[in-house]
Amino acid sequence: MTTTTARRFTLEEYHRLTEIGFFHEDERVELIRGEVIQMAAKGTAHTTCCRNLLRELAKLVANQAELQCQDPITLPSGSEPEPDFAVVRSIADNYLSAHPTPKDVLLVIEIADSSLNYDQEVKIPLYAEAGISDYWIFNLVAQHLECYSEPYQELTGNFAYSVKRIFLPHQVVMLPNFADLSLDLSRVLTQITA
Repeated sequence: MTTTTARRFTLEEYHRLTEIGFFHEDERVELIRGEVIQMAAKGTAHTTCCRNLLRELAKLVANQAELQCQDPITLPSGSEPEPDFAVVRSIADNYLSAHPTPKDVLLVIEIADSSLNYDQEVKIPLYAEAGISDYWIFNLVAQHLECYSEPYQELTGNFAYSVKRIFLPHQVVMLPNFADLSLDLSRVLTQITA
């Protein structure tokens, strides 16, 4: 009987494949634990939530941090996910020399409808292991925001977040790492159905 294993790529190999045009321009992929993963297509609910969130977050973090949308962050697990949003520290070269790493990341946000299980089962341990302090999932299936914080390692060796809070569409949530910034979820989630 023949056994098969997946071919894993280093970050350098993945970057080289991108440079030589191995992936099509409109192909949405990300590197997770050395595997190239095809990202789910975005439906209208996802796109609307993304547009709403972009508008609101851009106003909130302007001149205090950088907001990136579907751009890579480099993690030590041989991963380079492209979350829907990441709020990252401002640095002098604006990340021209390298993608943000966990020390730069203030908040990671995913918008989930068809990708909900993936964002909960794969991305939670991935971001927790990297030490990213705050991870949000805009859960379009349940129409709420899931806020995860305080990453830790379980006795089994798995990584997770010890705190999970749910916010409903009519509520306001404070942005982590910004004492004076809050997001009115009614401006993001109202009338979005997955």
